[in-house]
Amino acid sequence: MVVSVAPLGMIGVVAALLLSGRSMGFVTILGVLALLGMISKNAVILIGQIDAERAEGKSPWEAALDASSSRFRPIMLTAISTVLGVIPIAPTVFWGPMAVAIMGGLLVATLLTLILLPTLYGTWFGEKGEAEASTSSPV
Repeated sequence: MVVSVAPLGMIGVVAALLLSGRSMGFVTILGVLALLGMISKNAVILIGQIDAERAEGKSPWEAALDASSSRFRPIMLTAISTVLGVIPIAPTVFWGPMAVAIMGGLLVATLLTLILLPTLYGTWFGEKGEAEASTSSPV
């Protein structure tokens, strides 16, 4: 699941590069590689929180919803601080495309990760858990 959200950053990268008129070059690709690490870190944190919620006895859907709401602020604050941190290098000629790629990709991917990953987790583990619960309960 962590790997499945990594390509979400490319949506923001392409949009940011098109809006800024920057090109996809070597430095931009370095930014995309750094972006993949940041997105994966956010996804691992979210999955870890979902697992912690599941350990408390919550259903997959409840755990995914509670984890995404409890980790929303920390994940968004780290993403926003990274975006604000690369703003000073965005107007430069050499590092500018990398900064634009990181800014656009991280904002879009963070929002989509906080929505898509809990939905994917709940769908993947929720139906199986409900099916097991319905077969084991006496009717």
